[in-house]
Amino acid sequence: MNLKPTFDLTGRVALVTGASRGLGRGIALILASAGADVAIVARSPEALDRVAAEIRALGRAALPIPADLTDSREGVRAAEETIRHFGRLDILVNNAGTNIRKPALEVTEADWDYMVNLNLKTAFFTAQAAGRHMVEAFQKDPSYRRKIINIGSLATTLALPNASVYGVTKGGIGQLTRCLAIEWAKLGVNVNAIAPGYFYTDLTEPLLTHPEHSARILGRTPMGRTGEVADLAGVVVFLASSASDYITGQVIYVDGGWTAW
Repeated sequence: MNLKPTFDLTGRVALVTGASRGLGRGIALILASAGADVAIVARSPEALDRVAAEIRALGRAALPIPADLTDSREGVRAAEETIRHFGRLDILVNNAGTNIRKPALEVTEADWDYMVNLNLKTAFFTAQAAGRHMVEAFQKDPSYRRKIINIGSLATTLALPNASVYGVTKGGIGQLTRCLAIEWAKLGVNVNAIAPGYFYTDLTEPLLTHPEHSARILGRTPMGRTGEVADLAGVVVFLASSASDYITGQVIYVDGGWTAW
């Protein structure tokens, strides 16, 4: 019996969407630090090139793929391009997402379509494209399981103000994670989600730089601080590696205790 877990990702290939900045960039660098080669997807070629250079500085290969992920076909293309370039795809991190903060009475159909397309539709079809390859690869080589990690949020479980559509999409990410997990469990693919609490990113900057909102958020967080990218390192590598082979369909909250109230 081998009781020593394996967190090494050497030889694995990962695809991270929304990887040009914020948590996506951090996750891409975390995976590279653990040994994975990484394809990264976002809109800005210049920003992707900067992250690719950081990955290569860690001694890993990087593939920048500029794409507008509000079109779900671009997520499929990214998965296919990763497979063509590296010959494999072992880890997918569905990170790309956005939020338009508005009261529900002010949400437009365009707002709805933009968030649902990027946060949920593209996540599904990117996972589908990756999953097809992963299932086929596992049938040929069942020596290790492939991993899909979806990025949720506090809104995967909780209702947050001025975030009705965002909540719909992140709640959907939780359900998508569970549905894919039970379908693909016997096919060699684990599907889990990470739900970060309040981390300082471009999306949360308007809240975290507002004195009243920031005080409310920190007062509600048992640890009394916002998250840092390093706080995701352990759970990202754990879920991407063989150490988590018997875990699927789970949403893991990295939130400083927020959801424990």
